[in-house]
Amino acid sequence: MASPSIVPVLIGADMNCYSVARAFHEAYGVESYAFGRWPMGDTMYSRIVHCTYIENVDEPEVLLATVTQFANTHADKTCVVLGCTDDYASLLMDIKSRLPQNCVAPYIEPALRDKLVSKADFYELCDKYAIPYPKTVCVTGPQPADTLLPQILGFAYPIIVKPSSSILYWKHPFDGMKKVYVANTPDEASGILGQIYGAGYPDKVVLQDMIPGDDSFMHVLTAYVDKNHKVKMMCLGHVGLEEHTPKALGNHAAIITEYNAPLMEKLKAFLEAVQYTGYANFDIKYDTRDGSYRVFEINLRQGRSNYYVTGAGYNIARYVVEDRVLGQELGECVLNEKETFWHSVPRAVVYRYVKDKAFVEKAQRLSKEGKETSTFGYAKDLAWNPKRFAYYLVHMQRYFKKFKTYYR
Repeated sequence: MASPSIVPVLIGADMNCYSVARAFHEAYGVESYAFGRWPMGDTMYSRIVHCTYIENVDEPEVLLATVTQFANTHADKTCVVLGCTDDYASLLMDIKSRLPQNCVAPYIEPALRDKLVSKADFYELCDKYAIPYPKTVCVTGPQPADTLLPQILGFAYPIIVKPSSSILYWKHPFDGMKKVYVANTPDEASGILGQIYGAGYPDKVVLQDMIPGDDSFMHVLTAYVDKNHKVKMMCLGHVGLEEHTPKALGNHAAIITEYNAPLMEKLKAFLEAVQYTGYANFDIKYDTRDGSYRVFEINLRQGRSNYYVTGAGYNIARYVVEDRVLGQELGECVLNEKETFWHSVPRAVVYRYVKDKAFVEKAQRLSKEGKETSTFGYAKDLAWNPKRFAYYLVHMQRYFKKFKTYYR
């Protein structure tokens, strides 16, 4: 049933943005309005999300002015303001207290953000709350190779190299930039650090034990925490496939939802203990060496692959609206136990490149049972919308070339 009292205001224009817009459209029949820095195919030609592009919308005062102006011209409605990247979510945490009264921005305070958004600081909290994470060493600048020997780090090569602050990292671009790096030798690790710090990156870099296993050892957990800091929904996903282009490395491409009460309860207790609110998204990998689930990071927003949650029956728009707009009590926390198959790439790509045969067999079964969802395959946006439909076909087809080129 349509709701005339809300209007989603989304900051960003990527797949995350489209997924959230689709959730609002499915739940309430409303169209979303998005503000990003430049056009992106994920939202192009859509009828459910209207995008405006402002080159410097990633500056706090510009974002504040943009949202304020929009909210003032929609004074009769509640604007639900959601960031669709780490950067935008962080900015909303800074400005949310200055937004007009008809805006709802369900985010934590900057002080808690600063403890969680830094991977180095997050791992300190993991120690406090007994949450396993990979063996880690942090550095604050370039390092010679002889200081990065395995006997000094405490774990063997190959190792993972990644910035502690993703937000700051992407503000200092350089040729060959990747989301995450794999270093096979101390010399390689030293070279990567030289590139990152040479570009002006000012924060810590994480050197980490590389947990064995391909994409199908990855997991993702999405949680919604209400205004009273109580977790109300958790949806765990077993990742079968990730994207492998340099700047999209690690983005989920295929997920089957699953149930793991001990893992979910541990992260539920963590979120409530730190007084979290809003959406949280954890990246996790199963470690066959000791049977543990090791957390890599927490994203302080809904994840890019958030439609896997809506597709499982937990519409992410409804939680925000019922909690923050309608003021309803959401009841007891729901831990998803249903199995559904979500993918952002063609089904054939999933079946071809996922190395876990049991995952493929389960995905095929769920597809036959109609328990399958795909972010961009939204009939209400594709029907009688030839430009959007053409984009959808081309976008899906490109994945065959991308995986042939980059998947190893």
